[in-house]
Amino acid sequence: MSLNSVQRENTKMEFAQNIRLAGIEKVQIASELGISMVKLDRILKLDQSSLNDPWILRNYLINKIQEVGEEPVPFTALVGDWHDYWFLDSDIIDQGKITR
Repeated sequence: MSLNSVQRENTKMEFAQNIRLAGIEKVQIASELGISMVKLDRILKLDQSSLNDPWILRNYLINKIQEVGEEPVPFTALVGDWHDYWFLDSDIIDQGKITR
């Protein structure tokens, strides 16, 4: 699945809004996900090869936001249950393991 230009821009904005809502720095996100800042920036720009990685970041942010008692900004393209998408590896997403 590929996103059109509007979906890509919306998803980038949704990531940024949810990072702010979570109240955490990018360096903490990268550390907790076990990835470099370069890799995190590629995911945030939707410029990575794995389609699973944005979903892992999405789930991470949703959990962090809910931990602080807030409601996440809804993702408009990364929606639904990732188990239902044939092109995603739901086991990897469930494990929260971002590619290197």
